[in-house]
Amino acid sequence: MSTFGFIEYENASPEVRAVYDDIKATRKIDKVTNFWKALAHDPVRMKRTWEDTKQIMGAGALDPLVKELIYVAVSISNQCDYCIAAHTAAARKKGMSEEMFNDMLAVVGLANQNNRLVAGHQVEIDEQFKCVG
Repeated sequence: MSTFGFIEYENASPEVRAVYDDIKATRKIDKVTNFWKALAHDPVRMKRTWEDTKQIMGAGALDPLVKELIYVAVSISNQCDYCIAAHTAAARKKGMSEEMFNDMLAVVGLANQNNRLVAGHQVEIDEQFKCVG
């Protein structure tokens, strides 16, 4: 259970219901997930989070599946079980195969390992990697 519980549709304010309705319509689902029901305790934050999510995870320079894979990778690094589960499911819906998932996990593991090695050795950034201008 979340810290303050979940706000179900029937108990939601009109402001929250409007966001719930938009989530359901956009995602073509029958009910909103627990994340949104937990955020509904702060309708302003919930609406802002939903608008950001719609904009960022929607069509853009990156393919929607790539965006979901990045989200899963970051969620793994942050150890967010909820986000790992939710975005792995979303990535599967967008076409992620088992091979893609395993490849992404390998990259996450390698990046985390090498990040710790660089941090431990306090490796100075090479000139060719520095941004100019």
